[in-house]
Amino acid sequence: MTTSSAPVTVTARERVTRLAADHLTALQRGYLADQSHSVASLARLRRGAGRQAGQLPDLWALIDTGPLHQTPTGARPLTEQELARAEDALHVALTLYALHQQSRRTGMYQADRQDRRRGLGAAVRRMMKPGEIDAPVHKRLVRAGTAADLATCAQRLRDIVVLLRREDIELDHALLAGQLYTWQRPGGAATVRREWGRSFHAWHDKPASPPHPAADRDTADTTHTADTAVTTDTDKDAS
Repeated sequence: MTTSSAPVTVTARERVTRLAADHLTALQRGYLADQSHSVASLARLRRGAGRQAGQLPDLWALIDTGPLHQTPTGARPLTEQELARAEDALHVALTLYALHQQSRRTGMYQADRQDRRRGLGAAVRRMMKPGEIDAPVHKRLVRAGTAADLATCAQRLRDIVVLLRREDIELDHALLAGQLYTWQRPGGAATVRREWGRSFHAWHDKPASPPHPAADRDTADTTHTADTAVTTDTDKDAS
C-alpha cells in the first residue's frame, strides 16, 4: 500500500506575501506609535531602497526570513533558488516601504481589498487627475514592468514610491513582495505586468457626492476648528 503526499495548498508566493505582511504590520505599528526601535529600523531599511540585498549586509538582521526555511502545513520546502528569490523580493518591498513611510503620520502600507484597491497599478492611477491619463507617470509604471533585472526594477519602483509618498498615496507592499517573487521566475515578469495593468485599469475615481445644505452650514461652523487640527509631517526620521 502506498501513500500519496499531501497536496500543496500554500504557494511560495503566498508565503512571501504573508511574511511581508507580518513584517510590515509590526514595523508600521511601531513607527506610528513612535517606538524608537521601529523608527531606527525604518531609517536603516531606507538606505537599501533601490539597492540589491547583498550590498548592505547590516540589513539582514532586520528582515527575518526564518519562516521561509520552515515547512508549514499545506506547503512544501522551498528550493535554494526559491529562497533566494523570496529574500530578494522581501528586501525590495520592505526597503521601499521604509522610504514610503518616511515622515508620514498615517500608515502608507494598506492591504489591497475589493473595496479599497491598493495595488501598484491603482496607486499610480490615483496620482492622476480624474478622467485623465498622465503619460509621464504611466510611463514610470511601464518602465518598472519592463526592467531587465530585479535591480533595475527596484530602482524604478523607488522612483514611483517617492511620488506616492509626496502625494500621500498608500500601497500594498506585501502584495508587491509577492509580485516581485513571481517577477523573478521564468515568464513571471509578463504575469506581473498584467497584474499591474489590471490594477491600473481597475481603479475608478469615485464621483463626489453633492453637498447637503445642512452639512455646508455645519462645515462652515467648524472650519476654524478643523484648521487648527492640521499638523505638518513628523520630522522624527528626517535624517
